[in-house]
Formats: sequence, structure tokens, C-alpha cells
Amino acid sequence: MHIHILGICGTFMGGIALIARAAGHKVTGCDANVYPPMSAQLQAQGIELIEGFAAAQAKLAPDLFVIGNVITRGNALMEELLNRGLPYISGPQWLAENVLRGKWVMAVAGTHGKTTTTSMLAWMLEHGGLNPGFLVGGVPENFGVSARLTDTPFFVIEADEYDTAFFDKRSKFVHYRPRTAVLNNLEFDHADIFADLAAIETQFHHLVRMLPTNGLIVSNGGDENLERVLDRGCWTPVERYGVTHCWQAGERYANGFEVLFDGQPQGRVRWDLLGEHNIANALAAVAAARHAGVPAKVAIEALATFKNVKRRMEVKGAANGVTVYDDFAHHPTAIATTLAGLRAKIGQARLIAVLEPRSNTMKLGVMKNALPGSLADADRVFCYSGGLGWNPAEALAPLGAKASTRDDLAQLVDAIAMEARAGDHILIMSNGGFGGIHGKLLARLAVHARA
Repeated sequence: MHIHILGICGTFMGGIALIARAAGHKVTGCDANVYPPMSAQLQAQGIELIEGFAAAQAKLAPDLFVIGNVITRGNALMEELLNRGLPYISGPQWLAENVLRGKWVMAVAGTHGKTTTTSMLAWMLEHGGLNPGFLVGGVPENFGVSARLTDTPFFVIEADEYDTAFFDKRSKFVHYRPRTAVLNNLEFDHADIFADLAAIETQFHHLVRMLPTNGLIVSNGGDENLERVLDRGCWTPVERYGVTHCWQAGERYANGFEVLFDGQPQGRVRWDLLGEHNIANALAAVAAARHAGVPAKVAIEALATFKNVKRRMEVKGAANGVTVYDDFAHHPTAIATTLAGLRAKIGQARLIAVLEPRSNTMKLGVMKNALPGSLADADRVFCYSGGLGWNPAEALAPLGAKASTRDDLAQLVDAIAMEARAGDHILIMSNGGFGGIHGKLLARLAVHARA
């Protein structure tokens, strides 16, 4: 079968492309504003990419068009498909019907930490000899690809609460019918499609309602919003993790921590990941892996060789003593936890935060008032203001002179380079390509960085 994927360079749809190709299908796709790592991954797999959504692509005459949720009414190719009555389906529905049926699906949901926790869980199952299939919203360094298909019963998936497609407004995760579900946390996000937190809680409630009685929910016991979701109805056993719950982090060490289950030691994690959020992610993954038959001891051992996902505190390079990091953080909570993790690592060294408020929620300015607090751990803050309908300079005014904004990318790069000096750490945060700022900044720093 030939399938043509609209929006193929999104992290989810790119994973669909890899899985469909592994299943023996011919796969092509199209997208706009293509950028790595997904574009590079697809090209390396020999999948043909077409720039843009011209209606003429209908002449490719595939057996099926698979539609990503980036596609809206008014898209030229989509309008052609509708007018001609050509067959189409959403990515999550295609996956559910063609791959997940009959699998032990392990789904990781939550506002934050989905990608890292999904990657941890897949690696634990791999380390335990279960050879799982997976689809992750990023590229886990341990595997080198964002998705794969295997012939084992296990499939680990990042379960996003964003809507499925313009013609299916349910959250993606309701299609997956998991047996094991991780609920990392729950906050208001995606203001472009959800009116309020209660609307998101309802979608999580729908997910909980679909879980079997022989399944397992691994839930963050310290999250009041998740507790409220579970109180609406739960028919599945629940194991909680957190400070006073059945899965806990015990004694902390310079390079890890002890894992406890009902107060009993399970093993010591040895790793170099940063932040309390990653400790929570690890506890959730250990609990989920145990449900699939991987002993806690083995899951904990896997973390010693776990490599984080690309664009999660990824070191992009160093120039003249200045280290540049890339991170996907874009929600204020994620920004704060990411900065806190790096601060804990670098101590008193100067930390320069560079932010592109690019997500749909941030573009709407819904959480702009939370930005100053989320950036408190940074010594200097630079914000790209291009394409926003609100004034970030006003939003960041509580930070005083330590914050500045630019609406021109070249000017932003120059300003950061002029500020940087040897020993600084520059953390760039965006959920997009940010105009290739990482390479541009490193090149600029190579010829200009103060001692």
C-alpha cells in the first residue's frame, strides 16, 4: 500500500512514517517549514519529502492519505482530497487500526515529561529483553530513531492530549487503548484547543475510562489535578509515585538516587541526568516497566546506560569557553524545571536563558504572566519576540535589566554573543527550529566571546 502523509515532519507523524515503512508500505509525505531532527531522520530512511501542500500532490494517487493535526481546513491539498472524495484517515486512528491492535500498549501521558519518560520506559523494556516497538515524540539517543515496529507484544507510545485532527477533536491518546498508562502530571496547556483545565481533565478521564481492570495506572501522587481525574471514576489498579507514595526516591547521591517501593529499597540509579523532574520520570518508568514484567532492579540498571532524547538539555557545542544547550521547554513549568536542573549542575556559573515563545499556547499569551517567575534561575534572559501578538518586553518587565527582547533573529544572536563570556552556559528553549539559532550563535561565539 502507498500512503502519503500530510504533516510528515511533526514528531508524531514522522514516527508514523517510520512504522508504516517498516510494515512494508510505500511512504511519501509533505510538510512546510521542515527542520531537523525529524527531517534528517526521514531522509536517512529514504522517505521522500515534498515541501508544501500543493493540491497537485493528489496526483500521486496513493491508496490512503494520513492526516496530521497540523492540517486545517483551507489547506490546498486537504481541500482537493475532500472535493475529490479521496480516502483519508488521522495518524492516531491509522496507528490504532494497523499496529496497536492486539498489542500490550504502554502509554505515557501528561503535560510535561512524556518524551523523556516514554524513552526511559522503552529502554527499560529493551534492556529487559522485551524488544518493544515504540513511538516517541523525539529521537531517543539510545535508539537513534523516534519509532520502530517489532514483532513482540509490547508497544510503548507517547500519549499526547492534543486533538487528533481537524475532523476528530478527541485527544490522540483515546485511540491507543493502553493496558499500562503513566500519568505524569496535568496542567493547563494547549489554549488554542482547550478552554480551561477542566476540559483537559475530561480528556484524561476518557483515557482512564478505557483502561482494563487487568491494566495499571502509574500516577503522580503529588498532582492534585490527576487525583481529581481519578476521583471521577477509576476501574484499574493505581500505583502512585512521589514523596509519600508507594514509589519514592530515597537517598540522593551526586550521580543518582535510591529507588524505594513501599519503603523497601529496589536499587540505586546511577546516571548524569539533571533535575527533580527526571527523578519523577524515572520512578514512573520503573513502575510501568515492572507491570510489563521487567523487575525493578533490571529497570533501574537500564537507567545507567540511558541517553536522553535529542533536544532535551542537549549540548549543541562550545566556543571560546561558552557552552550552548538546546531544550524543547516552552511551557513555564517546563522552563522553570529545566533551568533549575542546569543551575544545580553548573552552580554559580552564569546561566543565560534564550527563549522563543513558539507554542500555540505561548503565542496566545495565555501564560505570559508566568514567564518571569519561570526564568528566575537565569542570570540573563533573551526573548525572541517575532510573530507574537503580545509584547514580551512588558511581560518580562518584572525581571528588570536582566531581560531583553529582539524581533530580529540576527540581532538576537549578536546581542547574546556580545553578552557572553568564557564560563557561561547558554540554554536555548523552543519547541521549534528557532531559525537554526544554535549553529549561528556558536559561529558568532567562535569569533566573539569575552574572557
